[in-house]
Amino acid sequence: MPIQLTPTPTFADRLRAADRTLYGMWSCAGSPLVAEICAGSGLDIVLIDGEHSPVGLESILAQLQAVAAYPAVPLVRAPIGDPVILKQLLDLGAQNVLVPMVDGAEQAEEMVRALRYPPLGVRGVGSALARSSRWSRIPDYLARAHELVSLTVQIETAEGLAAAADIAAVDGVDAILVGPADLAASLGLLGQQNHPDVVAAVEDVIRAGRAAGTPVGVNAFDPATAERYAAAGAAYVLVGSDVTLLARASEGLATRFIGDDPAAPTPASY
Repeated sequence: MPIQLTPTPTFADRLRAADRTLYGMWSCAGSPLVAEICAGSGLDIVLIDGEHSPVGLESILAQLQAVAAYPAVPLVRAPIGDPVILKQLLDLGAQNVLVPMVDGAEQAEEMVRALRYPPLGVRGVGSALARSSRWSRIPDYLARAHELVSLTVQIETAEGLAAAADIAAVDGVDAILVGPADLAASLGLLGQQNHPDVVAAVEDVIRAGRAAGTPVGVNAFDPATAERYAAAGAAYVLVGSDVTLLARASEGLATRFIGDDPAAPTPASY
């Protein structure tokens, strides 16, 4: 007898149910094993990065499958807000999609339509062939699909900052993520994510989101900055990534056992 499946809660569901700031990390290595380790850490969110990481559809699929056994909610960042790419991500089972570089309400509305089937949007219909509906094992998937996915849009430019209130008010935008690195660059402060003007801009977006009832999160690997944004009302904060943790921890091992001598020999094995 065929089974029927119940979809897992979306990122929007988790945000609505939360009674505290949610915390998460990036999965950038492209490894399902590493993504699974991150998912079992106790953090709330694993953000699978398809923009700045060496991953494709097969890798994203494998990471989603690895994370699925854990309570952490997976959020998948598309490389660009293209309806075809978003359709592929949705069909392979990404319930929670993050679109980078959203600069205005009209663009946000286009992304909402890309995640919805007609007549609500323009998403192509192929769910019977796809993991999104678990191959038609989720009852009434086509009619309910817009309720089973979430859209997060990323504000990371001066244009997006100016339009933050309008973006936050778009029906169908479930959350906003502020990207301080690109935002700093757009404001003429490349590499200065903790500059007072950048911090003030992030807090402006948090206030705009709260006024519209739209949760706002932010990327903040510096603990003090992360705590400041949480205190300012950020609904979620991304506080690290797999690759940066590995880079800094391995450097710490080198410093601890080899020291600062660049001529010190490198062990051939462990």
